[in-house]
Amino acid sequence: MHRLLLTAALALLSSTAMAEYSFKVSNNTEQKIIGIEVSEDGDSWGKFDIGKGIPAGTTSKLVWDASTDDGGCEWAFRAKFADGSVSEEIPFDFCEEDLELEFD
Repeated sequence: MHRLLLTAALALLSSTAMAEYSFKVSNNTEQKIIGIEVSEDGDSWGKFDIGKGIPAGTTSKLVWDASTDDGGCEWAFRAKFADGSVSEEIPFDFCEEDLELEFD
């Protein structure tokens, strides 16, 4: 009985991990990215959790929150930098595999 429950629990965890939507963000600038904002409609912007930020010259893996699972493929991103500047809005198609956002 315990073996069956463990197998079921592992299968549930595996299917949950497979549903994770992730992408990479490359910060090719000389400033640390301290925030990323996302918008599906270009009017209302939400903050994306990037932890302590993305240092200059590095790439980080980010994971979409499950609350966006019913959203569309097209989103706009913009980065906020340590010096207070904000990047231009960049459109991306998150239905693509191996997506990498680059801020230069």
